[in-house]
Parts: sequence; C-alpha cells; structure tokens
Amino acid sequence: QVQLVESGGGLVQPGGSLRLSCSVSGSISSIYTMGWYRQVPGKQRELVAIITNGGGTNYAASVKGRFTISRDNAQNTAHLQMNNLKPEDTAVYYCTRWQLGHDYWGQGTQVTVSS
Repeated sequence: QVQLVESGGGLVQPGGSLRLSCSVSGSISSIYTMGWYRQVPGKQRELVAIITNGGGTNYAASVKGRFTISRDNAQNTAHLQMNNLKPEDTAVYYCTRWQLGHDYWGQGTQVTVSS
C-alpha cells in the first residue's frame, strides 16, 4: 500500500501564491509518476500537472506559466508551486502517484482564491 498526504492548501488573495506538498509513504517504487489534479463541486476532476520518472513535466493550459510541479526522490515528496493565483483556481487539489500499474490518491487539500 502507498499513502499520500497533501498539505499547504488555504485561503489566498488573487495574485498570491501557495505551495502544495505531497508526502508519500508505504510500498514505494523507485519508478513512478506524480501528478496533481483538482476538482470543483459538480465538475469532473481535472489534471493540473504531472512529472514523470525522468523529470518531464506537463501542465494544463490554464496553469501553464503559473504553476510548477517538482519532486524530491530522496524525501518521497512532490510539490506544486502555484503563483499568480486566480479565483478560478479554487478547488480541492489531489496528489496522485502511478507506480507498478496502480494509481494512489491523497485525500485532497482545499485551495480558495478570494479577496
């Protein structure tokens, strides 16, 4: 089993920044991909960013240039740096990990962008 715990969410004003963290524990493989998704009530969960085992990244068009995903293999963590936040970024953000044919999810952390 693999456990993921997100942290770093909260309330921020438009134009502000937040850094989300995802801590991973359990049966960890050295080959994996990490990602962040977000979900607004009544809408489908959408992919925000992924980072592959080789360090390649991909972002949703709506966050490209504002968000940065990173990973720390030694610490078994992943991060999502979010800058220039907009009200439409308000959502519950979920960390996910794909390894050995399985995907694992955290419980989510709320991000609210409002003045």
